[in-house]
Amino acid sequence: MKSIFKIPLLLLLVHVAQAQTEPAAGLKMYSLQQCIDYARDNNPNLKNARAALQSSQARVGEIVATGLPQISASGNLTDNYQIPTSFLPAQIFDPNAPAGEFIGVQFGTKYTGAASLNLDQMIFNGSYFVGLKASRTYTELARKDLVKSETDVVEAIKKAYYSVLVNKERVDLVNRNLQRIDSLLRQTRIQFENGFVEKIDVNRIQVQYNNLVNAQKNAALGLTMSYNLLKFQMGLPIQEMIGLSDSLETINSAVLDESFRTGFQYTNRIEYNQLEVNRALVELDIRNVKSQYLPTIDFFANYGASYGTSTANDFLQFGANWRSLGSFGLRANVPIFDGLRKSKVIQQKKSQLSQIDNTLDLTRRQIDMEQEQATLSFNNNIETLRMQRQNMDLSREVYDVAVIKYQQGVGSNLEVIDADAAYKEAQTNYFAALYDTLIASVDLEKAYGKLIPVSK
Repeated sequence: MKSIFKIPLLLLLVHVAQAQTEPAAGLKMYSLQQCIDYARDNNPNLKNARAALQSSQARVGEIVATGLPQISASGNLTDNYQIPTSFLPAQIFDPNAPAGEFIGVQFGTKYTGAASLNLDQMIFNGSYFVGLKASRTYTELARKDLVKSETDVVEAIKKAYYSVLVNKERVDLVNRNLQRIDSLLRQTRIQFENGFVEKIDVNRIQVQYNNLVNAQKNAALGLTMSYNLLKFQMGLPIQEMIGLSDSLETINSAVLDESFRTGFQYTNRIEYNQLEVNRALVELDIRNVKSQYLPTIDFFANYGASYGTSTANDFLQFGANWRSLGSFGLRANVPIFDGLRKSKVIQQKKSQLSQIDNTLDLTRRQIDMEQEQATLSFNNNIETLRMQRQNMDLSREVYDVAVIKYQQGVGSNLEVIDADAAYKEAQTNYFAALYDTLIASVDLEKAYGKLIPVSK
């Protein structure tokens, strides 16, 4: 692979000179990096990932708030339109009353009211401290999810950007082919008018010309569609017209760096990082369930006043009739037996932990396989690109010789047609190999976790 990397990419990727047209007035030009930067702010998937991160950060604040003093105020006004009746022994009021006789007595007032201020403060709760750490770990997972979304977007934009560059090259080459065949067609018509060639010679070249006109339309359509895909990945309105400031000559591929594969660790892959954070969350879940075996202790206090009267207007006369009340203390809750519920939950969590460990091992194997396959694919595409470029050069030489022989009267029109068809087929194969090589380079960057830094 090192020998392949030492070959300058520009010599492999750039064969056909790119015709750089003047940008239209007001046309916004984007480099590859500018496309990526724009997508970071405007791609809907990244917006959702950032919103999820903000939500997880707010969740940390929510957990913290449960450990702070909880203060509330309450009040009530009650109209006891039917005061309850209590039954007391009649002998309390009349010693001579027979035993077993009761008298109904109503206690209370028609109107009662109360107001109080309440304070609760957590002193010890094992689940709170574990939950606080878990919420921060969940925020870290949301941050990793954002990096994963960014990685996917960068991958998609690079591939879309390369597609536009290749399609621009293809459009330019089809236009030059059309000019070449158009020139040959005009020359053949002149020869036909002078009686040097037959009508069938003109018709054959006319067919080639018509095919190129259709190819020109298809190439232009492919370029438009690749532009639309790029704008979609960027989060840019499809109607907006843009241009690309980078070209195949200016694109630098990271995979050609001699140190590209050195220092790789599995944590360079965001998928592996996400699994590690998920594992940490499951471990915290286990700690949280275990902490529920511990008692919880809270401090409470309240202060208020109450009042009762038979007239509603008396409530408006605040004063000595209102009687104050207050209390404070500690409240403890000691779990004793829950039917082994927590024990079964811990077993479930440990099974989840085992599953994640297995997935981590599988992911390491998958990463190894992806790197090997991406390397083989890139090397194969490089070799294919070299061969297709050579084929295109040779087929162009064959075509030029066939045209010269035909113009000098020592070659046939069919020879020119066959040479032209072979040349266009070689061009098609070359551009397919060019695109595959660029895509393979992106896949290789992804396999080694080099699209964006995971620590971002």
